[in-house]
Amino acid sequence: MKKAFKILGITLGIISLLLLAIPFLFQGQIKDMVKNYLNQNLNAQVEFSDVDLSFIRSFPQAYANVDDLTITNKKPFEGETLATVKSIAFTMSIKELFKTANEDAIVINSINIDEALITLKTNTLGQANYDIALQQDNNTETTKEQNDTDSSFAFDIEDYAITNSALTYIDEASKTEVFITELNHEGKGTFSAEKSELDTNTEANISLSLDSTKYLNNNHIKLEAILGLDLDNQKYTFKDNKAYINQLPLEFDGFVQLLEEGQNIDITFENPGSSFKDFLAVIPENYSKNIANVETTGNFKISGAVKGMLTEETIPTMNINIVSNNASFKYPDLPKSVENISINTSIKNTSGNADDTFVDIQTLNFKIDEDVFKSSATLRNLTQNMLVNANIDGTLNLSNITKAYPVELDNELTGTLKGNLNTNFDVNAIETNAYSRIKNNGTVSISDFVFSSEDIVNPIEITQANINFKPGTITLKNFNASTGQSDLYATGTIDNLLGFLLSDKKLQGNFNVNSNKFVVRDFMVPDEDTGEDNKTTSESESLKIPDFLDCTINADAKEVVYNNLTLKDVKGSLVIKDQQASLNNMTSRIFNGGLSINGLVDTKNDTPTFNLDLGADNFDISQSFKDLELLQALAPIANVLQGKLNSTLHLSGDLDSEFSPKLTSISGDAFAELLTKQINTENSPLLSKLENNVNFIDFKKLNLDDLKANLEFNNGHVNVKPFNLKYEDIDIQISGAHSFDKTIDYNVVFQVPAKYLGSDINRLIGKIDDQEVNNISIPVTANIGGSFTSPTVKTDLSSATTNLTNQLIEIQKQKLLNQGSNTIKDLLGGLNDNQNQDTETQTNTDSTNTNSNTVEEGVKDLIGNIFGKKKQAKDSVN
Repeated sequence: MKKAFKILGITLGIISLLLLAIPFLFQGQIKDMVKNYLNQNLNAQVEFSDVDLSFIRSFPQAYANVDDLTITNKKPFEGETLATVKSIAFTMSIKELFKTANEDAIVINSINIDEALITLKTNTLGQANYDIALQQDNNTETTKEQNDTDSSFAFDIEDYAITNSALTYIDEASKTEVFITELNHEGKGTFSAEKSELDTNTEANISLSLDSTKYLNNNHIKLEAILGLDLDNQKYTFKDNKAYINQLPLEFDGFVQLLEEGQNIDITFENPGSSFKDFLAVIPENYSKNIANVETTGNFKISGAVKGMLTEETIPTMNINIVSNNASFKYPDLPKSVENISINTSIKNTSGNADDTFVDIQTLNFKIDEDVFKSSATLRNLTQNMLVNANIDGTLNLSNITKAYPVELDNELTGTLKGNLNTNFDVNAIETNAYSRIKNNGTVSISDFVFSSEDIVNPIEITQANINFKPGTITLKNFNASTGQSDLYATGTIDNLLGFLLSDKKLQGNFNVNSNKFVVRDFMVPDEDTGEDNKTTSESESLKIPDFLDCTINADAKEVVYNNLTLKDVKGSLVIKDQQASLNNMTSRIFNGGLSINGLVDTKNDTPTFNLDLGADNFDISQSFKDLELLQALAPIANVLQGKLNSTLHLSGDLDSEFSPKLTSISGDAFAELLTKQINTENSPLLSKLENNVNFIDFKKLNLDDLKANLEFNNGHVNVKPFNLKYEDIDIQISGAHSFDKTIDYNVVFQVPAKYLGSDINRLIGKIDDQEVNNISIPVTANIGGSFTSPTVKTDLSSATTNLTNQLIEIQKQKLLNQGSNTIKDLLGGLNDNQNQDTETQTNTDSTNTNSNTVEEGVKDLIGNIFGKKKQAKDSVN
């Protein structure tokens, strides 16, 4: 007995070792066979990482697994991936592995496909990427070889499964897109019999779009079906089945038969029950929530028939009906119910031409509280340019929507919508703004409505809005609203309201807008790039002009608030398009004067920019330079002036997150005219410093009449072209430059008459006793550096001294030479006066030199006294 067990143990061990070892002998053979078979029969490149073979995993059958399969298309879809599969597992009898090439094909019993991603595509030329089977050659010998190759495998499948997979179908010609995700499908049956049954179970999510219109959006479907298989006639019959669309059960009856010219379809279906709860089951669960405890009354029936040929030119005829009478529903957790529900809808095609399919919504009525809503519509030409004819008549309290139905909205709805409207249009007319094909008649009004969105900073509260519809014209009769601190009263015309409401088109129109107070920030939006999900902007966000606006606004606002500025009586035209605002003939009152604006503000790019022409008329100087940072930067010294300002400015540059100009980015030019007679040096360290260094001028008595200046600025630097001032009979010229960081480099040239040089210099001039001396003036230049808050003043006393000295010496010299010349003439009349003539000439020359030295020394001392302290031929610096 022990010996028997020992023999049995050894035998089992050997068998186990053989079961483990033999697959390694056949693994390379299977791998090469699979790859050769696929590449020889497909017009595509097939690759996979490995083939595993096991006798243990599915004993007593052999198990083969192909990993990481990839099928890549050749022309005309060269390089595109048709399919990727994580794994394909086969089971077969072990004896199949021992067949030779001359024997029958290897028979596969089961297939399991996991994580298959398949993309089926048909281009505009009708070429399909899945048409990859190589064409058979008519040559007899070639055909025989091909048949030999094809016989490598045969399928006698008893069960199969596809798990965790996805399928995409794209038909570019018909603009059809089908997306099937989370696909799990399994079937059991015998495919080798001429007639058999296949028991299947399928679950997936499906999305369907036709010409950009989405008919199914990730709807969950489930099908449990027994299919009768008539392989000889390629006919597949629905025998015992139940399908689910979302949670709506449907029973099918009929068949699908494959013919050379297409598919012959004859199917009828209906929901087995008749409760209105079945209607809620049609709606995706994400929106309908749990309907198990929903109370319903009334009936709901969906039934249909699809019959005919599906070919490249035709589709089956169809007649699908959806009916519900006097129904209601109430969710247990919600306070309100929806009552008096009537639905009568048909989807039909009687010709077999796809373009003739239409939807007829004869009735879609309901009631919430006392609000009754009625509607009807027909939708035709579904596969191309859909035609819509709809009627709406009723009242809807928007806040009741979430009280009666568990819909989750980003923003709470409030307000009352009333409408009596007929609309007739085609979808292409909306997309192309072909307003002549959009025919609307009726009225729509909304009251006490609050609208909030990520596209706006603050919620918009619409007190009342009334819109009249006539063919070709949509009139906004009145629109009373507020947002933030702003209020609006508008009328006008709207060009494409349907395009704005039903698609991603922009709101176009012409509007007249009045406002008592308009705060610019209330109507800006956060920059999408910031990623913020709130309704208000943070300090780091850039403000944007809303992208959905494409309109012209004629504005009349009593008060407009822009940052820290308040503008009164603002009037003008505003053209908004592509996140740009063009300002035309905008006028307002500010700083006790008038302001005019023309130009462009552009918020389309990451950094907003502006390019504006500004006109200032009778601005209050002290107020404007106090409140307007830009003017402070352009002319900081102007804050000492009292009076009025006229100016024209051309400006361009960037805007910061607060929509204020970035000073370092500004370039442009300005012309300014000051209407003032007052100056306050106490407010200016610069003037105080200058006044200490020029003691013959009282800056409070400067003549500022007709003062004009031209400025140019760029990259934070302001260049001031020379302009002139007058102090009594002293001419003053100012020029130079400064930076927005307050550093300065200015030259002030004083043309100082001799009479201001003091009694000593006047006595000196009196000794010269010449009328020309009384008209002498000397240029004294004060160079101002440092900054406006800490200035330095340097005067060129040495050059002024030299200048005056040279003038006085020249006058004295000419005078003495003239006197000497007369004396010589007299002496030349006597024959004996030759010696006296030489003596006189030498005397005059010595006298001139002596006077020159005396004048120069006196001028040096006197000019030094004029500019503060005595200097000895050195420049004055303070």
